[in-house]
Amino acid sequence: MNHQSSSRYHPLLLAATALILLPASVPRARSQQTSAGPSVSASDKPYLVEWVYKVKWGHSDEFWQIFKKYQISVLNREKELGYVTSYTVYRPGLHTGEDTRWEYRIVITYKNQASSGHGAEVTKQLFPDQAVLKREENRRWELTVAHYDLPIRVIDPNGDGDE
Repeated sequence: MNHQSSSRYHPLLLAATALILLPASVPRARSQQTSAGPSVSASDKPYLVEWVYKVKWGHSDEFWQIFKKYQISVLNREKELGYVTSYTVYRPGLHTGEDTRWEYRIVITYKNQASSGHGAEVTKQLFPDQAVLKREENRRWELTVAHYDLPIRVIDPNGDGDE
């Protein structure tokens, strides 16, 4: 009877053991699946860059017309070619102090870091009259008080600060 009783509970014991061990194996299986699957290399990650411009007082409209003619046209073409996946132009709604003032902030998402290096070739294709381009772009830079290009990273706020 003792043998019969233990054989009757053996399948239940196996099922209970499986239920206990199953959750422990799931994270391992997921991590193995993730690492075995296609990984995204650094060269394939989206690359974000922020352009910020501070313009001489009273010249914002003139700056914008030149910027739109050349820079926005190039960004649009880079988007058509697949180098740029998106971009957003920001302009402040109110004003700040002179030390923190800016007029235009453009956040560009390139397909990857290598895709960010095509601006000069696209500019030459779109604007074959390089003399006019140079003259008008020089004017835009005369109107620029401060400017920077800053690669930016998106981080997981719940992670350790890395990408």
